[in-house]
Amino acid sequence: MESSEIFKKVRKIEIKTRGLSNQIFSGQYHSVFKGRGMAFSEVREYQYGDDIRNIDWNVTARFNHPYIKMFDEERELTVMLLIDVSGSNLFGTKLTMKQDLITEIAAVLAFSAIKNNDKVGVIFFSNRVEKFIPPKKGTTHILRIIRELIDFHAEHSETDISEALRYFTNAIKKRCTAFLLSDFLNQGFEDAIKIANKKHDLIAVNVFDEREMEIPNMGMIRIKNAETGQRMWVDSSSRRVREIFSERSGNQARYLTDTFRRSGVDVVKIRTDQDYVKPLIGLFRKRSARK
Repeated sequence: MESSEIFKKVRKIEIKTRGLSNQIFSGQYHSVFKGRGMAFSEVREYQYGDDIRNIDWNVTARFNHPYIKMFDEERELTVMLLIDVSGSNLFGTKLTMKQDLITEIAAVLAFSAIKNNDKVGVIFFSNRVEKFIPPKKGTTHILRIIRELIDFHAEHSETDISEALRYFTNAIKKRCTAFLLSDFLNQGFEDAIKIANKKHDLIAVNVFDEREMEIPNMGMIRIKNAETGQRMWVDSSSRRVREIFSERSGNQARYLTDTFRRSGVDVVKIRTDQDYVKPLIGLFRKRSARK
């Protein structure tokens, strides 16, 4: 892609996603994630309206009167974006490809983070870590990330989410908030995601296309596995073929639901023909309600 074309795309995404971030996400983002960067400061006597979850029971027992812990908000958080750049994301049958949707969502999250003076880093992964951009602050850094998202060409097309999670867990020492953006057509990462979420605060953003859930009756069609390159003819008019496809997608969906539940990872599912604003705000509100 030529530099002028890349610049235009970066500018277009910057304008759209910065606006969304400023208008919608910053307040939600701040209220949901600021608690991850709180440092204990002191205790004081409980006052009406204080959050009872902050009661210091040891001090309360000692003085026979309720005391609560006071926290000072740390000046910055680290936000990591784990971006799936495998071949299966070069797919979309409606408004956009999965890859383009992931780029926009990542940009919104990045702008929300820097607006709150947080650092942002990125891990691009396929079946291995393709690139690591260490966390930094600032608009220039975010624009570099967006440019990479637009023009990044992975060396490998297959997916290994567990490899990305292991790298992330080892590379980022201090607890951070991380967003794992993928179509999650991979399995075998249940242990890695559980370990990663114990050390960090991990959120899964599952981007998918409805044609990955079921295929319509279109007669003989030729399909290609974007990760292996394998091509084959499929008779979509066969009811049994459609049932097998639906069963496989259903098994994958159940695997993901079970894996996220067991690991305690929040997940938001976003279709390629769906506005991503509402699902993300819904995720933020759900997390905020638990605080």
